[in-house]
Amino acid sequence: MANSPQAKKRARQNERNRIVNKDRRSRIRSFIRKVEEAIAGGDKESAMVALKSAQPELMRGVSKGIFHKNTVARKMSRLSARVNAIS
Repeated sequence: MANSPQAKKRARQNERNRIVNKDRRSRIRSFIRKVEEAIAGGDKESAMVALKSAQPELMRGVSKGIFHKNTVARKMSRLSARVNAIS
């Protein structure tokens, strides 16, 4: 348990940031899921639209420190390859 005032404040901040990061991560996963559902449905147009809307969200996750930049680059690369593979 935190004893010093600084440690108590840091504990409060950590809890607040944990909740915010959880919400952001969930939002990003929702965008990715929409792309994957469109890919599974075989609709290239809706998959392209979903991918275009997911890309800024993923990059925002990088800038907010939720995901590593290489992780997001890998996810975007794989999703775009799957979208382009739809005939």
